Amino acid sequence: MLAGIIKSIRKFTDLSEQEISEFIEMARIESYKPKSHFIRAGQIPTKFGIVISGLFRYVYISQEGKEFTKVFMPEGSFISSYSAMIAQTASHFFIEAIEESEVLVISYPNWQKLKSQNPQWNLLLLKLLEKGYSVKEKREREFLLLDAESRYRIFLEEYPELEKRVKQHMIASYLGITPIALSRIRKNMGA
Repeated sequence: MLAGIIKSIRKFTDLSEQEISEFIEMARIESYKPKSHFIRAGQIPTKFGIVISGLFRYVYISQEGKEFTKVFMPEGSFISSYSAMIAQTASHFFIEAIEESEVLVISYPNWQKLKSQNPQWNLLLLKLLEKGYSVKEKREREFLLLDAESRYRIFLEEYPELEKRVKQHMIASYLGITPIALSRIRKNMGA
């Protein structure tokens, strides 16, 4: 477990094993069953985490019950409704477990403490925010400029293993189409 967390953090910054161990000591491991929530829409978030095992998705649910999957978060991902957490406002989306999952979770006060003690944690945050912004910008561009089949092909290229782990209706909601439209696209592609 420790090796995977160190690898996830070191993708973004050069914190030492000792510094990462301090993070781990302030954190706790939480387990999630499929369909349970790390954060619920309407809840003021007080934590963020690193996915140790399993898979999550960020999902908006309309008043009519329609789902819109924002992103999938596999092992090694940092998960949070960060903007709601720092503003102390309700999250607009759910972070839902898709599989049996374990997350290393740190409270927002402990995170603030780490950042105040060591600027490398602020660098990690900056890198995470930059990555999140880049992903968001790319998704917006794809939705504005590409058709559904092109978006599906990009999904398969970027997440080759996820199609086996995620239900088709979730992929459809990620692509912004109906499950029937996704079935049609898959049939046309010979999938």
